[in-house]
Amino acid sequence: MAIVEPWTPLDIEPEGIGGPEELVERLDAMGPAALSQVLTEEKAVVFRGFDITSETLDDVLDRILPNRFGRALCPAARDRKIDDVWTVSGEQPHIAVRPYNEMSCTHAWPARIALFCHTAPAAGGATMVVDSERWLASLALDLRERFSPGVRYVRYLHDGSGLGPSWQDAFATTRREEVEVFLDGTGTEWCWTADGGIHVSRIRPSVIKHPVTGTDVWFNQVHRWHPAGCGPGDVLSRVLSVDRLPWNVTFADGSPIFREEVTQICESGALAAVDVPWNRGDLLLLDNVALAHGRRPFTGTRRVRVAMSD
Repeated sequence: MAIVEPWTPLDIEPEGIGGPEELVERLDAMGPAALSQVLTEEKAVVFRGFDITSETLDDVLDRILPNRFGRALCPAARDRKIDDVWTVSGEQPHIAVRPYNEMSCTHAWPARIALFCHTAPAAGGATMVVDSERWLASLALDLRERFSPGVRYVRYLHDGSGLGPSWQDAFATTRREEVEVFLDGTGTEWCWTADGGIHVSRIRPSVIKHPVTGTDVWFNQVHRWHPAGCGPGDVLSRVLSVDRLPWNVTFADGSPIFREEVTQICESGALAAVDVPWNRGDLLLLDNVALAHGRRPFTGTRRVRVAMSD
């Protein structure tokens, strides 16, 4: 039987003068093509010991994420700082954030993500990363077949009074026509409700091919959107009807996903998770299709900034 070596990200540390100046010089010498090849092969790279600061972060990001972009929807879990960099929220630090591929539930997603540690937590708080190819391979064949047609993500956004976000907050506008134009441009199904809210749903694949390697990868957020997953959904499902849940997910045809299936997905991801601990000034660059990422519980103050790129 072949032994599969555990995956870990590539660590890059100073070799010369140190500091962000050395990192910028090395990235310039490497060039974009070589960096892309390294990232494809390694899936994630951690730059440690370069003492990157908020003031020097942009110089580094210009090399590793040259096409940084913002998000069409306001990020509910982030405090926006500048046009293309956010600080990850520290809400509910005692609860783990299960690994997921960023924006895999939407019509478009970033190819790369960079995470920068501005303030390391007192304890815990490691970023969990899961190899999406291995996650898929670890799932039972019958489960993979059931998910092969894709999944339907469903949201109910209220009109300002209710549980979960309002549509005004989610879309950062008070004008319905702006919401409609945006949704029509993403191929999303939607309808306004009699109480002033909006139902939104979209069908997305559960598995996609990596754009460079062609490898099939597990690429969805079923375990985060389903009431059986980790988060507020389980509590909300006990007090709200299905059509008023802020987040829900079904199979593409609308049939329900069973709790046992979500449990298998969560357990498989947890077994494959690799922790990337943080020190102040560390920077993690990851391939968002090849890897899912999450967060361990922590104590103290944890400030991690995130930027994305195509």
